[in-house]
Amino acid sequence: MLDLILCVDDDPITLMLCKKVICKTTFSNEIVTAQNGEEALRYFDSLKLEVTNPDSKKQPQLIFLDLNMPVMGGWEFLDCFSSASYSDFNTTTKVLILSSTIDPEDLEKAKTYPMVIDFLSKPITLSMLDYLSNKGVTQH
Repeated sequence: MLDLILCVDDDPITLMLCKKVICKTTFSNEIVTAQNGEEALRYFDSLKLEVTNPDSKKQPQLIFLDLNMPVMGGWEFLDCFSSASYSDFNTTTKVLILSSTIDPEDLEKAKTYPMVIDFLSKPITLSMLDYLSNKGVTQH
């Protein structure tokens, strides 16, 4: 079981569904959400400020990331998150792209980011969480 997951999606219904599905399982203890990539980066920025008390905020072990969002989409988030500014997180936090697009070019582009472990189609399902658990994602 993971301690913390970050779900990044601009659709409140998708975020609610994500929380409901994950809460029905032993996949994660806690779920935090962000409505776009910029909000997600601000979350990680707030974690960086917690160096005086590292236990006050836990680092997500997994991010469920949508690609098409206003303000900052998933690709822009990944570009920023891949930078040295987020090196405290991008080597240990894994990203699972959860998108309604299944464009082959997007699938190939996702492989260029070392923290991206998979690319799955929305919506999140119990069988998807089983698949991820069997793949070893919940081991840490």
